[in-house]
Amino acid sequence: MDKVRASAEEAVADIGGGASLAVGGFGLCGIPTVLLRALHERGVGGLRVVSNNCGTDGHGLGVLLSAGRISRVTASYVGENKEFARQYLGGELEVELIPQGTLAERLRAGGCGIPAFFTPAGVGTQVADGGLPWKYAADGTVDVASPPREQRVFGDRPYVLEEAVTTDFALVRAARGDRHGNLVFHRSARNFNPIVAMAGTVTVAEVEELVDGALHPDEVHLPGVFVQRVVPLTAEQAADRTIEKETVR
Repeated sequence: MDKVRASAEEAVADIGGGASLAVGGFGLCGIPTVLLRALHERGVGGLRVVSNNCGTDGHGLGVLLSAGRISRVTASYVGENKEFARQYLGGELEVELIPQGTLAERLRAGGCGIPAFFTPAGVGTQVADGGLPWKYAADGTVDVASPPREQRVFGDRPYVLEEAVTTDFALVRAARGDRHGNLVFHRSARNFNPIVAMAGTVTVAEVEELVDGALHPDEVHLPGVFVQRVVPLTAEQAADRTIEKETVR
């Protein structure tokens, strides 16, 4: 099956307002920049995003955020985005913060068809007991708080129940891909991309290199069964990478 699409715009054309969206990347490493730009140009809003973080000001998901297109974020870290903090504290954005490993497992579980699992992460905190402010009201009071999670004891140790995550769409970036949707990621850009791709009902992958024929099975990091659309990047698009924090002597 040939899953290649002619453009990023075509690949995201059916992502509508209010859609849930899982996005790969860690910081600005391995983020699907081209797909996010195409989605921004569509002008859809009310997006419910699941991602390790929400980009930075002016980059990645930060572009959608600054345009007011995101209504809810499920993430594990948001410390590099001032606009994110402003919207959250101002009651414009609903935010579910969860431990990073828990987020990764919730995405993986969703892709594997596992509805929920127990984890010790968060036991004894508001993650388990509830009360984390998900959304503030305009006057600064808590409008929406996290609910308490079910807890059980296994082998004399307490655990908290976490539900799997699945989304309407997923956007990822890979170093190489074939027309069947099989993907290879480059080093640390592998990060959240494979599990994000697994969690999406419709997964769109932008690839820096579209290989001739099929990838060898031993090379594949993510099987094409999890990918529905492939967008090959131009050389210029593939080389367009932003450094999150540049350190010089």
